[in-house]
Amino acid sequence: MQQQSLAVRWSARTVRSGPFHRALSEAVDRRGLSLSRLRAHLAAHGVSVAESTLSYWQRGLRSPSAPRSLDVVRALESVLNLPPDSLVVLIGPHRTTDADRRPSLPELQQSWAETFALRDELSGMPGSEENADLDVATVVDVLTLGAQGRTEEISSTMVVRARRPGPDSFLVTHQDEDGSDVMATEIVAVDGCRVGRVRRSARSAGMVFELLFDRGLAEGETHTFGFTLRPSASVRPGNFHRVVRSRMSAYLLRLRFHPAALPARCLRTIRPREDLELLVREPLFCGPGNTVSAYFEELGVGIAGVDLIWE
Repeated sequence: MQQQSLAVRWSARTVRSGPFHRALSEAVDRRGLSLSRLRAHLAAHGVSVAESTLSYWQRGLRSPSAPRSLDVVRALESVLNLPPDSLVVLIGPHRTTDADRRPSLPELQQSWAETFALRDELSGMPGSEENADLDVATVVDVLTLGAQGRTEEISSTMVVRARRPGPDSFLVTHQDEDGSDVMATEIVAVDGCRVGRVRRSARSAGMVFELLFDRGLAEGETHTFGFTLRPSASVRPGNFHRVVRSRMSAYLLRLRFHPAALPARCLRTIRPREDLELLVREPLFCGPGNTVSAYFEELGVGIAGVDLIWE
């Protein structure tokens, strides 16, 4: 009882002045919990939160703002042996930060200048945000690699929601690995769309293409569509990631390897930007069928995917 009382007094003193992210980070360090263990403790208290969200809060890249976030924060207080409302009072009014802002793609990938020029050409509005009338809710990407470890196929299924009436297409920006022949990459519309205009850049190994829905969506309406890319002459990738332009509910990335070409390690990663350090770096393991799966939920603006380490 004496030891618990001392811990509570120490915690109260630590969180009294804030800010929220520093108090949370110090309390987590004091308990010695990893993000995965912290998330498991929260689940035992009946609340669910993504590890990426906890990491954002802990690093000050984002603060709890949604009403349901208060339940998570109060559960954190319990798990971390903090006095009631000691973290809640530190949240304060939500302020927009650089992590909340929608960065332009050049901020995320400095090497894509020629690909962005193609995007601006297709959108007809240079420098503007493509797909501005749509929210991307859920994405499933499946990457198939062959016997040489090279990408043979990328299949994507997307669920989007219209912010306002009228959107009838989606603009895809895709970057191949350096050394790939992007001019020979085949684009196949699987369902819910058809391929419109296509622009490619051999120098940047990038491409931009339209997927047409054939009708305008009503405000708030969701639409599901799928497409496949089949590279003709790819190289062995060092990673596969998706640039997230706005909040995304769920992202599932699956990599199917040939048994003759298995990587030494696979890492699930999240970066706020290409030039910033990792927020999340976790090992993944091959399951039956030589498949690795990385699942992300409640993603914010940034880059999510899998890094591959080959021997």
